[in-house]
Amino acid sequence: MPFLIFLGVCFILLMWVVGIYNGLVRKRNGFKNAFSQIDVQLKRRHDLIPNLVETAKGYMKFERETLEAVISARNQAVKATDKVSSDPANPELMKQHLSAEGVLAGAMSRFMAVAEQYPDLKANQNMMSLQEELSSTENRVSFARQAYNDAAMTYNNAREIFPNNLISGIFNFQAAVFYEIEEAADRAVPKVGF
Repeated sequence: MPFLIFLGVCFILLMWVVGIYNGLVRKRNGFKNAFSQIDVQLKRRHDLIPNLVETAKGYMKFERETLEAVISARNQAVKATDKVSSDPANPELMKQHLSAEGVLAGAMSRFMAVAEQYPDLKANQNMMSLQEELSSTENRVSFARQAYNDAAMTYNNAREIFPNNLISGIFNFQAAVFYEIEEAADRAVPKVGF
């Protein structure tokens, strides 16, 4: 009889551990899914940028350095996004991604500031259309980031509370990295309208 009680207690403990583990997996998958929504919007933004630069090239003949900086920053951001997409739970990849996106935001801000100096470019219908799409995409990225951070917070809370923290430590559930802007200058929203 004591052996059956011992087996019953072991079974209950095992089911309890399985329940916590499965809950943590669900929440981890939730924040990974939320990141994939950011990824979709970033890919859209990354695809719009070359079109903007190409449209501006004819007007901004003397701004080659600015145009090259935007394309270079965009390419670095694409690479960083591709890397982190495979493992959004990796804090190092997430930091590299956030850094690359910050550089791209700065380059785009400079590009838009320089583009302001070209009245013909501001009046170009294609440029206005691309700017509208970029502005819409920026809003979508913002909403996706907020959803990701909410999912990451839920996951982090679940992995840190007792007794879940015991299970998350045993099974090496790493903390989710929040999608934050580190540099104050990068917090400024790029101006995309003329």
